[in-house]
Amino acid sequence: MTDLATRFVRPAILRVAHHPWFRHLATRTAPGRAVASRFVAGETLAEAMAAARDLDRQRITAMLDHLGENVTTPDQALAARQAYLAALAAIAEADTLDCAISVKLTQLGLDEGLETGMANLTPILDAAAEAGTRVEIDMESHGYVDATLEAAAAAYTRYPKVGLAMQAYLRRTAGDLDRLPGGMRVRLVKGSYLEPPHVVFTDKREVDRSWARLFTTLLARGHPIDAATHDPSLIEGVRRRVGAVENGWSRVEFQMLYGVRRDLQASLAREGYPVRVYIPYGTEWYPYLTRRLAERPANLWFFASNLLRSAK
Repeated sequence: MTDLATRFVRPAILRVAHHPWFRHLATRTAPGRAVASRFVAGETLAEAMAAARDLDRQRITAMLDHLGENVTTPDQALAARQAYLAALAAIAEADTLDCAISVKLTQLGLDEGLETGMANLTPILDAAAEAGTRVEIDMESHGYVDATLEAAAAAYTRYPKVGLAMQAYLRRTAGDLDRLPGGMRVRLVKGSYLEPPHVVFTDKREVDRSWARLFTTLLARGHPIDAATHDPSLIEGVRRRVGAVENGWSRVEFQMLYGVRRDLQASLAREGYPVRVYIPYGTEWYPYLTRRLAERPANLWFFASNLLRSAK
């Protein structure tokens, strides 16, 4: 994405996506659903598991993300908890698959307070511990960072196979690394929420430099790292840095998003690098879709081209 796209196009797309007409276009029309099927495995757990099996045949591991965020009622948070427990049960049954889960704390009631979020997260951690399944906690918009760091530290104490996403575009993230428990796994991402300029780096080069610096720091401190990027230059930097560290690939893997740069995913896997794909599924896919459209102009063109084909 160019700096122009980072500063102007991406925020514009995210703002337009809040309009009811665009939501209708994306969720209620055939072209919109076609785009969604590119980036979202489906609305059911069965569809997500099918996608994980397809990736496994390419020697690519998986991470399931049951979509949803900012629930407004206790029943919704409980339903999300049950969905994650169902995913863990399905993973346990598919014992030949290397599959993890990713959770959003606002989907588990974090807006009602940290205690509520942890009350719903704890049964998930216990079920994951019983099955030996990795759990990663997503980082959401900047207002949730402190609560998420606190929750992640508590979760890691309870179950050490817990990881946390950290966002390179947040100006504060370099300092937040000091708050991580030693040895905790980190999923290093660039960041995709629409945030004010005083909170995030707005220049692509700044974000890339931040990502590279954070990766180097995490590697030096001994953290296991999920290098979550589709950027070829950053991927090449990871390959160089990790290759220079003894047994470096025992604690680093590439992570990519379902439907994004499938060619690169397959290429890295063929070369023997560990690759895991983040598989989103569920009925609450619209916010996730809009962030994917905003990230790269190519994704927006994919949406527009489907509209043009449908109009013929």
